[in-house]
Amino acid sequence: MIRHAAFIALLAGPVPADPVRIDADRLSVTVQTPDGPVEIMRAQDNEGVITGDFARTSRACPPFCVQPMSPAAGVTTIGELELLDMLADPEALVIDSRTREWFEGGTIPGAVHMPWDRITDQLGALGCTADFEGWDCTQAREVALFCNGPWCGQSPTAIRAMIGAGYAPEKISYYRGGMQLWRLLGFTLAEGG
Repeated sequence: MIRHAAFIALLAGPVPADPVRIDADRLSVTVQTPDGPVEIMRAQDNEGVITGDFARTSRACPPFCVQPMSPAAGVTTIGELELLDMLADPEALVIDSRTREWFEGGTIPGAVHMPWDRITDQLGALGCTADFEGWDCTQAREVALFCNGPWCGQSPTAIRAMIGAGYAPEKISYYRGGMQLWRLLGFTLAEGG
């Protein structure tokens, strides 16, 4: 198994004289993971392209229908810069809500895997406490959920289930671009699992 640092170095390569930055001020962002710090940056290959499943433009709908910009009232939809800020915030949690096979194919460094179809069983890990009516999530963490991209319904479904179980929508962010846009922008990947 390739460790995180070696995997990142393999993807990022050497930084060229004119580096590909995240934004005008940042070349990289370091996030803490259970395996230690990981530096997230964009691939430094100006010839880089997406291949495989994430290069596909069309999938049968249903189930792969274009998702709404916001999966539920009160939920904030975010982009990559906001997601990077959440990854760097030790109080926030970024959740990869995809199925295990997708997660194992690579994920966003620092993301925690909580499959969309079992997320309400794991609300205790997010700061909710069980009560007689279900869950009390008044002390729950700020979270961001993502899945495969604008055509993936896993994180929107998980978000609606969380809200239905008592999670405040204002504590939930939705990274709609998901893994497809993360890869399109050449960001660092981590091994899932």
